[in-house]
Amino acid sequence: QVQLVESGGGLVQAGGSLRLSCAASGRTFSKYAMGWFRQAPGKEREFVAAISRSGGSTYYPDSVKGRFTISRDNAKNTVYLQMNSLKPEDTAVYYCAADLNPVRPAADREYDYWGQGTQVTVSS
Repeated sequence: QVQLVESGGGLVQAGGSLRLSCAASGRTFSKYAMGWFRQAPGKEREFVAAISRSGGSTYYPDSVKGRFTISRDNAKNTVYLQMNSLKPEDTAVYYCAADLNPVRPAADREYDYWGQGTQVTVSS
């Protein structure tokens, strides 16, 4: 089992940057693939990024490709989401998620463990 705690959210102007962090408990962090998802008010949860256990593979939807970068530090049990060129439509609660072997990294139902979320607000 793994527990996840996100941090780094906040208020930023359009065009700005934020880096989210997700700290995981336990000694088996490197066995988990990790994902970031977001949910805006009144909308369904949306895939943002995913990374393999080693960090060698990453996945993004077109909506964030080229602006967001997911990375991980297995020695620190932490996954990051660097968000650049932020837009008002990026406003949402951002969640990190973990799973031992997500067949479809972009599908939220593949992930067993979730953090509590961190709010990101982008002003225009």
